[in-house]
Amino acid sequence: MRIRATVAAASGALALSALAVPAAHADGHSAVNPHKPTSAAEVFGTAAQGAPKAAAAARAASAEPVISKVVVNGGKNIVLGTTASKTISISVTASHPSGVVDVYADLWHGTDPSSENTYDGAILKNEDEAKCSKVNATTSTCKLTFTINPRYSLYKNSLAGTWHVSAGALAGNYTDIAYTDFYSTARVQRLSKLTVNAAPEPVKKGKTITVTGKLSRANWETFKYQGYTGQPVKLQFRKKSSSTYTTVKTIKTNSTGNLKTTVKASVDGYWRYSFAGTSTTPAVTTAGDFVDVR
Repeated sequence: MRIRATVAAASGALALSALAVPAAHADGHSAVNPHKPTSAAEVFGTAAQGAPKAAAAARAASAEPVISKVVVNGGKNIVLGTTASKTISISVTASHPSGVVDVYADLWHGTDPSSENTYDGAILKNEDEAKCSKVNATTSTCKLTFTINPRYSLYKNSLAGTWHVSAGALAGNYTDIAYTDFYSTARVQRLSKLTVNAAPEPVKKGKTITVTGKLSRANWETFKYQGYTGQPVKLQFRKKSSSTYTTVKTIKTNSTGNLKTTVKASVDGYWRYSFAGTSTTPAVTTAGDFVDVR
């Protein structure tokens, strides 16, 4: 029977809210880090956790599993709004002569997970064990899920950006293990919103059209959307008879995230704003706002 660390057994569906239940803050946040495993012994259970000495000797004489691939959220950035939880998956592909029966993964933010003073965020797995599918006799791809609640897992805006990905694997002999806290990185972002309004409509040819809008993004500290200031946004246009947008000009959002610019009316068509995104905020483009030119 597999020997599992007490932390691994505790890291089920409630782990994302808080592994050790923290005191609630007045603003509804929980800023206490869940305890993140930092070794294979803690994740899978080994001789250091009470397994026979013979198992430790066998492990020393053999090879660790080889982790060849880790895919976070299907290779896409993880984007969270202000309140809704999101469930993502991490798949780990690993191999060993005896096969692979389980894997581990988590996401963490900071510089060193060995001390709670040097990491300020951790997203832990829902399941006690991964669901594994054999690729062949020695290789398996195993999947874990993670439910991220911005009110608890993402309690401050500075958590947006690059997170570290931990990965581990347990061989089919239940003895050989591999683990690293720095396998790769993933990006966690604050959901963005963008609006557009072109007016007046209809408008006489040659007259001025004013195009307004607003770029905002999730504020994980207030649970509201806040204007994203000083960001370049493209104003784009496509003729009614065309399927292609072209960039007319690029303007920047003001101190409240608002956008405003003017153009001359020439032909019927659609106006939209497009934001390319940043490391902390995803790209977003509005639908086109039609203006009838007469």
